[in-house]
Amino acid sequence: MPHPIINLDQLAPQESPPQYAATGPAADRFAPRMAMIGELVGMRALGCNLTVLAPGKRAFPFHNHRVNEEVFIVVEGCGTIRIGAASHPLRQGDIVACPAGGQETAHQIINTGEGELRYLALSTNMSPEVVEFPDSGKYATLLLDAGGGANTLPQRTVGHIGQSVDYWEGE
Repeated sequence: MPHPIINLDQLAPQESPPQYAATGPAADRFAPRMAMIGELVGMRALGCNLTVLAPGKRAFPFHNHRVNEEVFIVVEGCGTIRIGAASHPLRQGDIVACPAGGQETAHQIINTGEGELRYLALSTNMSPEVVEFPDSGKYATLLLDAGGGANTLPQRTVGHIGQSVDYWEGE
């Protein structure tokens, strides 16, 4: 069993692996460095990571979860969080709840400060999950392995909302 205690100073946030890294014009805006914590300390039903953003960067597109909820805890720096139609300033010590729901719960953290923004992201790890991306009109379905954990993602489908194939196509 993993040791249940780790200190933030023991973590070494890494850039996204190539298969998950932003490409094209998105690479200019999205550049998180992350340290996955949950599995290191033995969590299965709760995901946790330290996310580090350089000035002007975002970790993920504006999105909402239909199944899982998240909480963010700012440990260093400042920025802005978009939630639904509103934007809110963030600073060290802020705790932000993002429950599962519709596009009114969509969220995105942006480093609008001059230094690094570091925050803890905690989330439930229920599967399957449906994520919507209001800015681009996309959705994603995610199916975690039975063992759970953020690094066990055997199936991910991304599409545009409203575009689908007929249920009977190919049968």
